[in-house]
Amino acid sequence: MNMSEQMNSSKGQTPGTANTMKAIVQDRYGSVDVYRQERIALPEVAANEVLVRVHAAGMDRGTWHMMTGRPYLIRILGFGVRGPKNRVPGLDVAGTVVAVGSEVSRFSVGDEVFGISRGSFAEYAAVLEEKLAHKPSNLSFEQAAVVPISAGTALQALDAGKVERGQKVLILGASGGVGTFAVQLAKSNGAEVTGVCSTGKVDLVRSLGADHVLDYTREDFADGTRRYDLILDIGGNPPLSRLRRALAPGGTAIIVGGESGGKWTGGFGRNLRAPLFSLFVRERLAMLASKERASDLEQLAPLIEAGQVMPSIDTVYKLEEVPQAMGQLEAGRVRGKIAIHVSE
Repeated sequence: MNMSEQMNSSKGQTPGTANTMKAIVQDRYGSVDVYRQERIALPEVAANEVLVRVHAAGMDRGTWHMMTGRPYLIRILGFGVRGPKNRVPGLDVAGTVVAVGSEVSRFSVGDEVFGISRGSFAEYAAVLEEKLAHKPSNLSFEQAAVVPISAGTALQALDAGKVERGQKVLILGASGGVGTFAVQLAKSNGAEVTGVCSTGKVDLVRSLGADHVLDYTREDFADGTRRYDLILDIGGNPPLSRLRRALAPGGTAIIVGGESGGKWTGGFGRNLRAPLFSLFVRERLAMLASKERASDLEQLAPLIEAGQVMPSIDTVYKLEEVPQAMGQLEAGRVRGKIAIHVSE
């Protein structure tokens, strides 16, 4: 039985009657108007992949970079020079397994899963087994869909910073996708957490368990009155000298992403300078190159099931509303995460 037959059989359909799907597609880089909905062929699934019926997808900042093709560095790194190699955008996914490749051993048809796919803004998505995990039972598909990239990045950033119980941790960008998970994960590690965000998001960050919240429109985290053992700089752009000014002697700053700067490298130039800067000071400044892996999801699952870490969803949009959802993300109006409802 081939992959399409396996999928159709699992749904009680005749082979060959369900070989297309609704999807958001993108053939060029640009603003939200490059997105359109089409009916396209189901993705081909390799031996080490799983075919997932997508119930919900998450929207992250990386998808915005793939939409715009900026910074241009990402095109050179292999995502497509003139347009995206993968026509279907979206990475975070949650759904039900409908078919498995011949080499897949951890999943079976019918399993509820979440992970990182190649094209989740569609009714079906192909997912590498190594980027997939079983969905926590206490999460809806929409909640599960916003976890993988953002929570995984937050977990890796705290691990890179070697967070410890009793440390004072500062999180810049605490109200965003990665930041909302970082606050909760740092608290679960026993840290004293200070979150930095804008005025309209202070209540959200406080509700996540932050011990202190700084409104960056009114307070300066680097004014010299407070020092932190660990700083996570998520998508910000303060000079490295300002980060160091807020660190306790021997402290660590981990730079996660970069959302400003020139068209070629964006904010990543600062990330690359951080290790060099560290050679001349007592403090450690480092960049995070996050990875996509199921082991992070498996580490997060018990914390989610225990209620120590929960996704914070701003709005759930329908598949055809992906352009509007991306517009909200681009404008910086999102508190936490956006989920895309795809199917029941």
